[in-house]
Amino acid sequence: VQLVESGGGLVQGGGSLRLSCAASGIIFRITRMGWYRQAPGKQRELVATISSDGRTNYADSVKGRFTISRDNAKNTVYLQMNSLNPEDTSVYYCNAFSITGNYWGQGTQVTVSS
Repeated sequence: VQLVESGGGLVQGGGSLRLSCAASGIIFRITRMGWYRQAPGKQRELVATISSDGRTNYADSVKGRFTISRDNAKNTVYLQMNSLNPEDTSVYYCNAFSITGNYWGQGTQVTVSS
């Protein structure tokens, strides 16, 4: 199983970024996908998940600002992040929760300057 994230980087407060995660080695269309993040010295936390039938779930801290979506034809999950603030600075990890196991990407750094 491979989960390859992209799209991280440095952005000014109030700006936007879109993360992508390309998955292989899983039956993507039946897999729940998610994004998590971990800031230095903190535990990894849920950002958003999307089920195989498109139901979404968000952390309260990102509701109304972030949108998770998936393209089953491309085996890719996205995280559109708007109105970013410095508290969103973290390493963002893609997650696949499938019938064969729970898998993680290598992470992509998102840094928001004030």
